[in-house]
Amino acid sequence: MNDQSALTRFINHEATAGLALVVAAAAALVLTNIGFAETYDYFLELPVSVQIGPIGLDKTLVHWINDGLMAIFFFLVGLEIKREVLQGSLSSREQITLPAMAALGGMLAPALIYVFFNRGNPETLQGWAIPAATDIAFALGALALVGSRVPLSLKVFLLTLATLDDLGAIVIIAIFYTSDLSLVGLGLAGTAFALLIVLNRLRIDRTGPYIFLGFAMWVFVLKSGVHATLAGVALAMTIPLLRRDGSNFIHALEEGLHPYVKFLILPLFAFANAGIPLAGLSIDSLAAPLPLGITMGLVAGKPLGIALAVFACVSLGLANLPERATWPHMIGVGCLAGIGFTMSLFIGTLAFNTPAQIDAVRLGVIAGSVVSTILGLAILWLGSRKTVH
Repeated sequence: MNDQSALTRFINHEATAGLALVVAAAAALVLTNIGFAETYDYFLELPVSVQIGPIGLDKTLVHWINDGLMAIFFFLVGLEIKREVLQGSLSSREQITLPAMAALGGMLAPALIYVFFNRGNPETLQGWAIPAATDIAFALGALALVGSRVPLSLKVFLLTLATLDDLGAIVIIAIFYTSDLSLVGLGLAGTAFALLIVLNRLRIDRTGPYIFLGFAMWVFVLKSGVHATLAGVALAMTIPLLRRDGSNFIHALEEGLHPYVKFLILPLFAFANAGIPLAGLSIDSLAAPLPLGITMGLVAGKPLGIALAVFACVSLGLANLPERATWPHMIGVGCLAGIGFTMSLFIGTLAFNTPAQIDAVRLGVIAGSVVSTILGLAILWLGSRKTVH
């Protein structure tokens, strides 16, 4: 398989998935503002129970989406990161330096801006990581709108940056957004993880054993107090890159999961978390520290942090700009990285739990993501000319 054509197909797949997210988010917004808010809330709060012997899980539908289905999304992210580290765009220092530093700058600056707007308020300070995230599907979908006006290398840069951004979000969730820990749950999850490593060492290349132990680990992680989506990442790290016959096991799993994650799981998450009543909203609503910190972090912090990090790398001779990319390209891509949407909403559900806070998070994320999209596309369109990949 041609590596470049495979990467191009992947980027196009992500871009198409962005449209599904837009439709799902729009549907949630429309339903909550044309008289179906109670029906929308009732649907999300439906109780769903799973019982296997003495072990039972009782959660609302929205929690199954956020804790269960999103674990599958993070499993896919983990697979992508592992494959890129072993044989892709993260496999060498030359390839990883620029997007890695850009991702770091693009997480630090938004967090600092959020903290600035929420300083002195411990209740809202815990949302500092919300504007640090980037939605891969939305960002690549937006970049696809400018078509051949930007080089393929810029799309690869954004994809790598957003992937590293997701990795950073995973680390942040693991460290800062866990509840009281259960040592018993952690011990059982660790046992399941150890067994998964044994499967890896034995080069077991059937999906069944990994699914069984992965599900068990997810349950134990859920019970331990650590956020359950991290089980998806841990499971991905144990999947062998290659099957015994030399075929790419991880790539096959990615290909199988992509349609379900991009066109079912993520749109469901967007639908479940984007519904916000617009009645009564005003400029004052957006000017409150919580939504304003998120909006400014995404709109200003992302491009500022990314541009400064890229400038530092290039000036110090640590890396060069992506092939045929210009500074307007980098600033435009920095703006598109401010489309936090799915990941920002997800971190928001971990940071806050009151309806008023969640609505404020949704308002800030949606406003910041929309403005970032408009700014990014305008800069890329005006600062580029039609080119050939």
